[in-house]
Amino acid sequence: MKNKNVLILGGSSDIGIEVVKNFLKLKWNVYAHYLKNKKNLIILKKKYKSLKIIKFNFSDYKNLKVENHLKKTFNRNYDTLINLVGYTDNISFEKTNFKSLIKSLTTNTIAPILLEKILVKKMLSKKWGRILNCSSIGVKFGGGNNSFNYSFSKHCLEFIPASHKHWAKKNVLINNLRIGVTNTKIHKQMKTKLQIKDRIKLIPINRMAEPKEIANYIMSLTTEKNSYITGQTLAASGGE
Repeated sequence: MKNKNVLILGGSSDIGIEVVKNFLKLKWNVYAHYLKNKKNLIILKKKYKSLKIIKFNFSDYKNLKVENHLKKTFNRNYDTLINLVGYTDNISFEKTNFKSLIKSLTTNTIAPILLEKILVKKMLSKKWGRILNCSSIGVKFGGGNNSFNYSFSKHCLEFIPASHKHWAKKNVLINNLRIGVTNTKIHKQMKTKLQIKDRIKLIPINRMAEPKEIANYIMSLTTEKNSYITGQTLAASGGE
């Protein structure tokens, strides 16, 4: 499937970069979204002309209040949408507040809903599309000590596919992927190595996932390789 268009939200993240690389190798037209760090995307852009970079702040409610702004920013006939956006406030349930809850829900839930509502129309009209919302294994356990709002907002996000299984009749497949503990910057920023070791002990496979591994699972669900799976929440979490 050459000359297809993929939109990768959170394309500058550790996993996002690996997904971007995979699609570029397939010779797709890649539209990678970022908010702050675009260094690695710039490096790739010098090598691949088919890479376009888009900046957008999903946590800004003013941007999301007017859907026309979303339409203007992401106005393209995409074949695949991959949502890797994930805002984490590092606040416990006991310390959460209105502002943090709203920001988490706006970024991790409301933004994808509004954008998918816009983009799925073209997918349905051409009878081909793949949508993947990347969630967190934290949803299964109610979040960690400082990730209640993140896990709660991702839990809300997982509601989307169940309501749109009928899209499958027009070959538009939508799923969730719960991503487990992965060797990314976020987990490297844990206060001590002991915390990481303790967390790994809870994983049956006894190690963290690598970004390339998760990227490969994402690819299997968002290209022509996936011809049958839809409306599901799958986990890549080492058995947790």
